[in-house]
Amino acid sequence: MRWMAAILAQRWPSPERLRVLHLGGAGCSMARWVHVTHPDARQVVVELDAKLTVLAREWFRLPAAPLLRVRAGDAGQVLPTLTAQTRDVIIRDVFAGSLTPVELTTAEYHAEAKRVLAPDGVYLLNVGDAPDLAHLRAEAAALRTVFAHVAAVADPAMLKGRRRGNVVVAASDAPLPLGAGLTRRLLTDALPASVWDEAELTRFLR
Repeated sequence: MRWMAAILAQRWPSPERLRVLHLGGAGCSMARWVHVTHPDARQVVVELDAKLTVLAREWFRLPAAPLLRVRAGDAGQVLPTLTAQTRDVIIRDVFAGSLTPVELTTAEYHAEAKRVLAPDGVYLLNVGDAPDLAHLRAEAAALRTVFAHVAAVADPAMLKGRRRGNVVVAASDAPLPLGAGLTRRLLTDALPASVWDEAELTRFLR
């Protein structure tokens, strides 16, 4: 979550009325962060576990609709039903065990996300992976067939193939905020991370 928050904070440093779709919600930690930093944002959380959505509202005092709507549903089925260009941010954080269901990792699914995003919107994905980074390789390659700009953020040791863990991937048709500000923020975080920009991803995918 912290790495996703860093990317969004660089992209939108001041409060805005963002339209955010969360595919996978769990405890709605990202939704709560967005509400704190962008109080007028309109958010929808899609979570497969209906009981979890109820508990999240009870435990975390989530903001009420229309600021935050929580709905039970399958991320694979919900995304294609949404109107085009109606979200500024889409966050995919869906897992079955340690991996994202394969149907949510295809170029076709990413194209649906692009359709729903505003032209300058940002698509953030939480990718679980082993040291060989096979899942990152597959997702990054698929995303690059759909979006103009793709980057990755992860623990430096993981990007060197020394451990398993999670990678945050960002995709957009607008340039991503990959400057010194993001690098500094990530390196000084409690969970330091490195950025692979588009050039580094290109080298990785060769």
